[in-house]
Parts: sequence; C-alpha cells; structure tokens
Amino acid sequence: MAAKSDYYDILGISKGASADEIKKAYRKQALEWHPDRHRDDKEAAEKRFKEINEAYQILSDSQKKAAYDQFGHDAFAPGGGFRGAGGFSGGSPFGQAQQGRWGPFTYSYTTSGGDGSPFAGYDFSDPFDIFESFFGGSAFGNRQRKSVPRYGIVIDFMEAVKGVEKEVEIEGKRRKIKIPPGVDEGSRINFGDFMLSINIRPDPLFERDGADIYVKVAIPYSLAILGGEIKVPTIDGESKIRIRPGTQSGTMLRLRGKGITHLRSHTRGDEYVRLLISVPDKLSRNQRGIVEEMKEEGL
Repeated sequence: MAAKSDYYDILGISKGASADEIKKAYRKQALEWHPDRHRDDKEAAEKRFKEINEAYQILSDSQKKAAYDQFGHDAFAPGGGFRGAGGFSGGSPFGQAQQGRWGPFTYSYTTSGGDGSPFAGYDFSDPFDIFESFFGGSAFGNRQRKSVPRYGIVIDFMEAVKGVEKEVEIEGKRRKIKIPPGVDEGSRINFGDFMLSINIRPDPLFERDGADIYVKVAIPYSLAILGGEIKVPTIDGESKIRIRPGTQSGTMLRLRGKGITHLRSHTRGDEYVRLLISVPDKLSRNQRGIVEEMKEEGL
C-alpha cells in the first residue's frame, strides 16, 4: 500500500498555518482539482479531490489537527492515538465494520443518474459522519444518523451570492430545489431525503473570503494624484467611491455591508476594493512634456 501524502503538503501550507490560511488553501485547491475541470483525466482529479477534502477535514478541526500533528496518519488508524470528545483511545470502536476503510472513515462518489442534470456527478461524501457520531455523542455511539444519498452540484458565483432555484433530477424524478443566498464552497444542504454539496465556479472579477468580497480596480495615474470619484463594481451593481489625492497603488478601500449575506445571521459582509494605478504604455508629445516637467520638479 502506498504511503499517504502529508496533509500540509496536499494543501500547500506550513504546519504553523492559521485556520484562515487552511481555509483559503482548501478553497484554492478544491477549485483547481474539481473533477469537472479535468475531464481529460477525471480519475486523477477525483483522487486528488478526495485527498484535498480529507486533508481539510482533519486540519480544520483543532482536535483532529493536534492528533495528526502528534501521531500523523496513525492517529486515525485502528488503535491510533486520537482521543475524541467521548474519551475513547486505543482499539477501534468500529470493529469489523471498518474493513476496507481508512480507519473509521469512508469515501464515496455518487452520481445523479440523469442527463442534463446540473449535478456535477461527483460528491465528496463526508468521512466524518461516522467519526462525529461516535466521538460527538456518548462513548458507546448511541446517537443514530439516517443515511441519505449525497449529490454534488456546481453553481455560478452569483448564484451562490444571490441564491438560486434549480430543477434537478433525483433518482429519475424531477424536482425543484432552493439554494439559499450566501452558500460557500463546500457548503452542505440537507433536503431531508438527500444531502447536497455545493461547488462554486470562480468569478472573473470578484474574489471571496467568507462573506467578504474583494475586487481590483485600476485607476488612471492622474486620478491617483488629483483625486476624484469613480464607479466600482459590487455584487449589487456599480457604486461610487471617492479617491483621495495622492492615493498610492495597492490602497484598499472598504465598502461596509456590500459583501455577501451570511448564511445563518442574514447580515452582510463587506467589499474591499484594491486600487491599482494604471500606467499608460504610450504618451503623446504633450503628455510626455508634462511628465518631463514633473520629473524636473522631483515628482
């Protein structure tokens, strides 16, 4: 059996990475290796995608991360050193039921089974359902969980921001589902008879960090010097902002409440506008003369 890859190497982060850095690294890797983006080599992409999700599920949880840092992959193998909330350590509580699995975890991809469905056909089945049902409850795992089919769907950036209604095919039946505003990459929605995992296509203009939006805007050199007003894109349309005289390239402006709706609180995040000064490739004779005068003045 081949040795398992280091979780930190899989996400491309150092051992001292913060929770925010771990989350950002996961989003980047998950978007890059989603099987829909590698139709020419789906088998390799599926394998990598599972590794990325597996690494994030461990490193994003403080207890599991601590166990991994101390024992490595052996922490979650039968007889490993991990001690969860239920106080169990040593031999595995799952007995023969875990045969063919990695420790107490199991992975599966499921398909929607219908042509034309917006479901991606691939879904990382959460390996921690079994794990959490044991360590999150009593030491004897008497909390029961209903097993439901799992599916994955890929939606556009703005559909995730605004929410969307989709018509999908589940087990041969067409039905409408509502995805609420504010879902993020990796969000899971329980529809009762099935679980839906969300993957989001990146936007060419906006970047996202939780409920906050980031956008880069180029401004003319003259505007950076003299100041003035410009219109910048937001998820609600254009908005006017004032540029102060003498603005430096890389300046970040905050637009309060212009971000994404929080999924649970229904409050909104902020938008951050990074200003980049645009330097012209060519100058007219008059423009060059002005710049030469500025140079002589030490500007």
